[in-house]
Amino acid sequence: MTTLEGAVVLVTGGNRGIGKALVADLLTRGVKKVYATARAPQPSSDPRVVTLPLEVTDQASIDALVAAAPDVTVLINNAGGSSPDTYLDVPLEAIREVFDVNFFGPLNLTRAFVPVIESNGGGHLLNAHSALSWVARHGAYSATKAALWSQTNALRLELLDRGIGVTGLHMGYVDTDMTTGVTDAKESPADIAKAALDGIETGQHEVLADGTARWAKAATAGELADVYAELRN
Repeated sequence: MTTLEGAVVLVTGGNRGIGKALVADLLTRGVKKVYATARAPQPSSDPRVVTLPLEVTDQASIDALVAAAPDVTVLINNAGGSSPDTYLDVPLEAIREVFDVNFFGPLNLTRAFVPVIESNGGGHLLNAHSALSWVARHGAYSATKAALWSQTNALRLELLDRGIGVTGLHMGYVDTDMTTGVTDAKESPADIAKAALDGIETGQHEVLADGTARWAKAATAGELADVYAELRN
């Protein structure tokens, strides 16, 4: 378990959506400081919030962030990107780009901040996955989240004896800018943020933050036609 009271937390993608909700919730839990990153960070009125620039696909940007945030004890890899709903009708480079953001971005940040967290006495890592880690919809986006889920599970084992807990967060559609075109039911970012941070503080390996995530994980043990209705025809 990792108490957030007195913690120094870094949230990637902290200006909007779930990231913004995470920052707001963290401030109610007695954190010492929150670093909120974005490509174009906006200033905060709360003195505990330090906004910093970050491009997760740029190692120089990550290195600059490490230098600017040497006191981090909790890393939340929340930033991510979407992709077209196809593998066949987009340039291969577009698929590589979403892997750079959603898989290699969190990995490079984790590799950079694990020594920082260790030097500060240990702490926690949270990676934001998706119910689509287990359901192959929305093209390469789903594949990146499946790969990140596997990465998180492996990192949890690597960090067992290094004083860093690891939590994976899964959820269905959330009411953010990324899902403006989605007409299905969407969860509140505040509810997802609360579930994620509760998971850190209670030492959960995995947070299934809504019914969609719970269904998707359970469905992996079932028949493919129960997940993809098109296969019944």
